[in-house]
Amino acid sequence: MNNKFDALKDDDSGDHDQNEENSTQKDGEKEKTERDKNQSSSKRKAVVPGPAEHPLQYNYTFWYSRRTPGRPTSSQSYEQNIKQIGTFASVEQFWRFYSHMVRPGDLTGHSDFHLFKEGIKPMWEDDANKNGGKWIIRLRKGLASRCWENLILAMLGEQFMVGEEICGAVVSVRFQEDIISIWNKTASDQATTARIRDTLRRVLNLPPNTIMEYKTHTDSIKYVLGGYGRTCP
Repeated sequence: MNNKFDALKDDDSGDHDQNEENSTQKDGEKEKTERDKNQSSSKRKAVVPGPAEHPLQYNYTFWYSRRTPGRPTSSQSYEQNIKQIGTFASVEQFWRFYSHMVRPGDLTGHSDFHLFKEGIKPMWEDDANKNGGKWIIRLRKGLASRCWENLILAMLGEQFMVGEEICGAVVSVRFQEDIISIWNKTASDQATTARIRDTLRRVLNLPPNTIMEYKTHTDSIKYVLGGYGRTCP
């Protein structure tokens, strides 16, 4: 599995061919030149749709995390454990990433895929998330791959019709069950959260008796501050 993720990492090999020109500079000047060059290079690496590609309304980033079960983590260690897979701006770029990724149903242990708008980290504490919450659905084993694909395609296709409220989605693979969730910005907006719930039920074709739980990120943070540790995104 690691090979699949390694193949998706950004290629930072470009813009380093000027090193030889700096070979006569002092080490300190060399480091400064390289740092400035990398900073300007990163600014140029904005992800945009390619020619003739179909642009999405927002850019999105795939993330992956895995942890040892039964070991609560702090926010700091949790953030360090989240690995960015890559960012895309078009339908075609999405499929290039997605077609090389392991499906949730084939993951093992405590693993999570996250798909969030570019610039939003999949953490409660992120500025875009901190006043929001998430709809949570617990799935029996065998359903995660289909439900995850339906969920993220609906999100990328703007099917939720709630403006800029959607932040991202998560699928969490666990031993006894799998969990999917969709995050939004404003937990106090009941009309918006209700629309997200109804759309989620429709796009996942959920039975009427499916239990759906809405949890605010404020409550999640309080749980951690109470000394229980961080056990989920």
